[in-house]
Amino acid sequence: MPSLYPTFEVPPLVEQQQTEPAPKYGKSWFFDFEKGDFVVDGAGRVVQTDGHTAWAHYCVKAVLTERFAYLVYGPSYGCELEQARRQPSRNAVEAELERVITEALLADPRTEMVRDFSFDWYGDEVTVAFTVVPVIGTPERLEVKISG
Repeated sequence: MPSLYPTFEVPPLVEQQQTEPAPKYGKSWFFDFEKGDFVVDGAGRVVQTDGHTAWAHYCVKAVLTERFAYLVYGPSYGCELEQARRQPSRNAVEAELERVITEALLADPRTEMVRDFSFDWYGDEVTVAFTVVPVIGTPERLEVKISG
């Protein structure tokens, strides 16, 4: 007598890989951190940057902004520079700066890695240079001055 329940071969299960969309690199206004103002062309218009340069400007601004100091920024934006500067020795300050800068920049999905830190001291002022590697594009060597 035939079975009342049909039988069949179960096909192999194919799991669909979920890929995250590539991060977007939007344009922005070109900011001159030395002058502390936007760059203006000959006609008096603010110069626009490409997406990669806008990301590099974001990195510098995120490092120079004290975390939790401004309500306009969320809790993942900025660095704890004051906390890093209160460390007991220069080696401890350098290690803490490396940690907080890396943490601040990796909060952005466009940043893949932060590496190659170097520190130059001039009294209480330290210049921190580092390489930031984006998810898409070429690495940028950035430099910021942190005054004590």
